[in-house]
Amino acid sequence: MKSKELSVDLRDRIVSRHKSGEGYRKISAALKVPMSTVASIISKWKKFQTTRTLPRAGGPSKLSDRGRRALVREVTKNLMVTLSELQRSSVERGEPSRRTTISAAIHQSGLYGTVPRPKPLLSKRHMAARLGFAKRHLKDSQTMRNKILWSDETKIELFGVNARLRIWRKQNENMDPSCLVTTVQTGGGGVMVWGMFSWHTLGPLVPIGHRLNATGYLRIVSDHVHPFMTTMYPSSDGYFQQDNAPCHKARIISNWFLEHDNEFTVLKWPPQSPDLNPIEHLWDVVERELHALDVHPTNLHQLQDAILSIWANISKECFQHLVESMPRKIKAVLKAKGGETSY
Repeated sequence: MKSKELSVDLRDRIVSRHKSGEGYRKISAALKVPMSTVASIISKWKKFQTTRTLPRAGGPSKLSDRGRRALVREVTKNLMVTLSELQRSSVERGEPSRRTTISAAIHQSGLYGTVPRPKPLLSKRHMAARLGFAKRHLKDSQTMRNKILWSDETKIELFGVNARLRIWRKQNENMDPSCLVTTVQTGGGGVMVWGMFSWHTLGPLVPIGHRLNATGYLRIVSDHVHPFMTTMYPSSDGYFQQDNAPCHKARIISNWFLEHDNEFTVLKWPPQSPDLNPIEHLWDVVERELHALDVHPTNLHQLQDAILSIWANISKECFQHLVESMPRKIKAVLKAKGGETSY
């Protein structure tokens, strides 16, 4: 059975909230519409300047009911099967079909092609550390959270994120184990940037240009983190958050922090916990805005300029909301007993 289309009024309200500067997650929560649907409607509006349903091309499907059932069985057995492979299977069954026909048939069964959600590779030790962190910080006040400087580095590819793998899943299966892919902390190529922000302000975005090592990270800490912390928190009551990347744990970095431990505190961060770091959502904002550009970057210089511009224009409401979401993230880790969360 087909899913019910959103009313034109609701689609218009989504676009109106987007124009006023609200983020996808906030629109989704306020209007009780899946975030993927919010993103799709806004993307369509940007491309066609309308929220109305566009005319659909094509005649009745020539795929038989038996052929549809065979496709669904094949997808159910292998969620990572591609449309090209399904097309070859349909030829072998004597029912050659277009990719659009195959895709529509699978959609009718409630399965949709999507990028598998990444999850951190968590050991029992990782889960125990995450659970301990959540217990220690469950009762932190918002005032304390507002004094944390969040940081991270990321890579953004020129032509998308490495031609991302796609899977078939139902709309409510994003956290099903079969729809997740395992990740480990690594560096990479493309345009690399390091960023920081607190509840009070968005910090600078620093282009790295190569894989970050301890020497490069020390420059970032001394040139950017130190002046920010001493200026924003002159009473030495600020906290600096960093993950457990190898360059963050190098001896020269640890020694530097020891020399400055009277000026601010380094937050003890649990391993494999990007879901707890609100800056991860800012990377999502940057990537979404990049994909939404009318003219896409064609070289690394253009990509870097676009990233810096998008970062500089992230609204205060957006990053403050992310900091204010920390209690929900921590409760999710507690509920999962240190395991994966939906964040």
